[in-house]
Amino acid sequence: MSAPIDKNWELTGEDLARFEAVVAQYPTKRSALMPSLWIIQDRDGYVCDAAVNWLAAQLEISEAMVREVMSFYFMYRDTPQAEYVLQVCHNISCHVMGARPVITHLEKRLGVRLGETTPDGKFAIEGVECLGACGMGPCLQVGKHLYEHLTNDKIDAILESMRRGEPLRADTDRELEA
Repeated sequence: MSAPIDKNWELTGEDLARFEAVVAQYPTKRSALMPSLWIIQDRDGYVCDAAVNWLAAQLEISEAMVREVMSFYFMYRDTPQAEYVLQVCHNISCHVMGARPVITHLEKRLGVRLGETTPDGKFAIEGVECLGACGMGPCLQVGKHLYEHLTNDKIDAILESMRRGEPLRADTDRELEA
């Protein structure tokens, strides 16, 4: 039996204003689904069942439609995640350019395997199919920050920066839009 859904979940304040601005940009409410999921996930770290219900009602679509989009795209989460989810591209281009050694190095440094989360919940390592930087591999994405041409030294510097709680800064001008 699953936990009851919080019927009082909602966006408020600045997050609600962002949501309303996004919805206003589209000719139909349903077109705002993907950017709306980002707003929720940016606030909560994932999209809970109550948020799915709220969003479906606001956009006048079915909950199933929200879940379809969330399950199709790897970037939307339906469960709480590690503070830093390290997504390593292991598609053919990055694989040829050294994705496996990057994954191995991360596993050794963090003490967990691909698909696992550190016991403190700070880091998780995921393999993803493509980050859209095929000529810049191997690549790593953390949230909306893309890191290209990875080396062991570069990986260590990124991890240490995160451990110190420094703001993430991608080493590329291809950082994803907020």
